[in-house]
Amino acid sequence: MTPSVLCVHAHPDDEAIWTGGTLARYADEGARTAVVTCTWAAGPRMAELRTSLEILGAGEPRPLGYADARDPDSAPGRPRFLDVPFDEAVGRVVEHIREFRPDVVLTYDGYGGYGHPDHVHAHRVTLAAVEAAGYDQLYPGTGEPWRPRAVYLATVPRSVIASQWESVFGAPPNPGQTLPGVPDEQITTHLDVGPWAERKWAAILAHETEVARGGSVTMLTSLPEQARAQLLGNEWYRRIGYTGAEETALSL
Repeated sequence: MTPSVLCVHAHPDDEAIWTGGTLARYADEGARTAVVTCTWAAGPRMAELRTSLEILGAGEPRPLGYADARDPDSAPGRPRFLDVPFDEAVGRVVEHIREFRPDVVLTYDGYGGYGHPDHVHAHRVTLAAVEAAGYDQLYPGTGEPWRPRAVYLATVPRSVIASQWESVFGAPPNPGQTLPGVPDEQITTHLDVGPWAERKWAAILAHETEVARGGSVTMLTSLPEQARAQLLGNEWYRRIGYTGAEETALSL
C-alpha cells in the first residue's frame, strides 16, 4: 500500500532539504503528497516554493502565511509564527490534515534538526495537530475528523553529522560537543532516495533567494561531491512510538 504523505515545514526550502527525496519517491509511486509551510507569505520565496513543489510532485503550496522568526518582512503585517497563539496555529494545521486526510505526516525532530526556533515550533504544533485532528470535539468547522496512521520525524544520525562536520566547518567537532541529529540507534527509518537525488537537488536549487543569501543551501553546495551525494541520496526518520527493526519505507 502506498501511503499518502503530508509534510509540515517551517520555511520554503525545508521541504526539499529535509524531505525532498521522500516526496519525489512516493509521488512517483502514485502517492498523494503535499506540504504545509508555516512561514512566509510574500516575495520571490513563495514562487520558488511553488517551483520546488512542482519538481517534487507535491501539489500546490499550502502556506499558513506567518512571519519567519528572523525576518519580519517575510509576511508583512502578519505575526511571527512563534508569536501566534498556540491553539490558533494548531487549528490551522488541523484544517489541512482534515482536508488532505494523509496516512502519514512528516515534520522535524524535537530539536528542529539543528535548533531553529521555527523548526522546533513546527514540530510541537504538528504533533498537537495530528492528535487533535482525530477528535470531533476539537476545532469544529475545520472538516471531518481524521487521524493519520503514523508520524515520522525527519532527522539525521549523529554518525553522519560527525563524519561531515569537518567538511562543513573546517575542523572536527570539539570533544564533548553536542551535535545536531539523534543517536544512530534512534533512527527507525532510512530511505534510499538516490534515484531521486537529482530531482531533490533541483528542488533545493529552485530556492534561488536562499542560494544567493548564503543559507543552508550554500552549505550543501560547498560540500565535497561525495559528502553532498550522501546527504542528498539518503533521508532518515524517527517514527513516533515505533519499537521494531529499522524500516526502509514509510510503514503503516
